[in-house]
Amino acid sequence: MKTLSCEDITFSYARKAPPVFDGQSFSFNQGINLLKGYSGCGKTTLLKIFAGYLKPESGRVVTPSGHKPTAPEYQRKEMSFLFQQFNLLPLATVNRNLELAGELAGMGRAEVAEKTRYWIEKLGLAPVAHHKAKNLSGGQQQRAAIARTLIKDAQVLLLDEPTSGLDDLNTRLIVQALQEMIDRECICLVCTHDQRLENLPHEVVDFNRFLPVEGHLLALA
Repeated sequence: MKTLSCEDITFSYARKAPPVFDGQSFSFNQGINLLKGYSGCGKTTLLKIFAGYLKPESGRVVTPSGHKPTAPEYQRKEMSFLFQQFNLLPLATVNRNLELAGELAGMGRAEVAEKTRYWIEKLGLAPVAHHKAKNLSGGQQQRAAIARTLIKDAQVLLLDEPTSGLDDLNTRLIVQALQEMIDRECICLVCTHDQRLENLPHEVVDFNRFLPVEGHLLALA
């Protein structure tokens, strides 16, 4: 079975800053893997390391294909990332945001058109498909960003807070979409504080079990 893993990684954001990771190892199998823990405990950092957006100071990352996480082939075709800030192109329509993601992944024109239509319909975005991203509501932008993430059929899905701010029905819609992707044999990592997702994953990694709690939270932990 193919896995996404890292071994003995060390990472800090500044030279004299305390490390976010100091020799930790993680391994994830096909299915939905939920990363939970206090804010600032390293969940998003781990996703960005697996995406190749951050480079660990030591240790190594192993992707399912064997490509380095910084390899263009991996980032364009094999991995798809959902940012908390959505990162949609604000002056492009919802349709165009999805089409560009498909084109950058090397998909053909017909496949791009088909999958754009599919995810637009699936996530209830048809009424705003030709609206510029900057003119959407927050919830619409979030669903558009998720649709753009899912269009690639990536082997590795890295989702940072995919349902924050969404109502219960739209959260159920996202859960159904993720379950559909898992049927296509991908490895999905979800960072979340959303308790509504706790019945979704195949595996749960609780960062609070092995990383220190921030000082101001100790009395509440």
